[in-house]
Amino acid sequence: MSKNMTFEQSMKRLEEIVSLLEKNEQPLDETIKLFEEGLKLSKECDKKLKDFELKVEEIINE
Repeated sequence: MSKNMTFEQSMKRLEEIVSLLEKNEQPLDETIKLFEEGLKLSKECDKKLKDFELKVEEIINE
C-alpha cells in the first residue's frame, strides 16, 4: 500500500483483500502476500483514524 492512498481508498482495497481471502482461491504465496498487504492497510487505517480523532479533538478544544 502506498501512503498516498486516501483513507477511503485504503478501506476499499482492504475490503477487496478480505473478499479474495474469503474465497480461498489463490495459491498460498499469493494468500500470504494479500494477508501482509491487508495487515499493513489495517494498521495504516487505524493510524489515520487516530490522527483524524486527534484533529477533531483539537478543533473542538479551540
